[in-house]
Amino acid sequence: MIRILAVDDDLNMLHFVASELRLTGYQVIEATSGEQALDLLNIKPVDIAIVDVMMPGIDGFELTKTLRSDFDIPVILLTARHHIEDKEKGFLAGSDDYLVKPFDAKELLFRVKAVLRRYDQTADSELRVGSLTIDFKSYEVRSPKGKLILPLKEFEILSILLSRKEQVVTRETIIERVWGIDFSGDERTITVHIKRIRERLERFAPDLKIVTVRGVGYRIEVTN
Repeated sequence: MIRILAVDDDLNMLHFVASELRLTGYQVIEATSGEQALDLLNIKPVDIAIVDVMMPGIDGFELTKTLRSDFDIPVILLTARHHIEDKEKGFLAGSDDYLVKPFDAKELLFRVKAVLRRYDQTADSELRVGSLTIDFKSYEVRSPKGKLILPLKEFEILSILLSRKEQVVTRETIIERVWGIDFSGDERTITVHIKRIRERLERFAPDLKIVTVRGVGYRIEVTN
């Protein structure tokens, strides 16, 4: 499920944006400030952010720069201003699109879909971390030691960990991304899958280690 971060200090606008996105089937995380948004991102990764420009503290322009440089998240900026200088400043900060308030819900949804589609089309089909290369089109995992076809769930978990190299990925995030938010099974399921992936990495990519962060989740590390 696509997860969207909505950031606005105007609660009415924040709730409007969040409710319209949820009605379309998106999962939404709400933040009322740039500071809160960054705190949430350290817990829950998102696919796209919708950010208001005028906020106290970390404003929308500064937040956009951080989202693009540190998290590589596409950003749609919201503003009540009509000045071309603000639009230019937004795009220079790294925003992918720009909406001027007030706007129709249909326009917001159209812009979100367009940005997500653009990123899907330009996404890399392969990812290399250490000695391991993962191919998202063929679902193959390759290393100098050979080729490996993983069961789908293991492939998805490994993909999440590799795409966030050196970052802690929570168990909640893995469960939501791989099994869905309605997963009602035993959490030991993920423990079993991680154990199997570790065993495979020991044989195919011994320079990669999955580290358990007790009480939080897992992190993949590259060792020399």
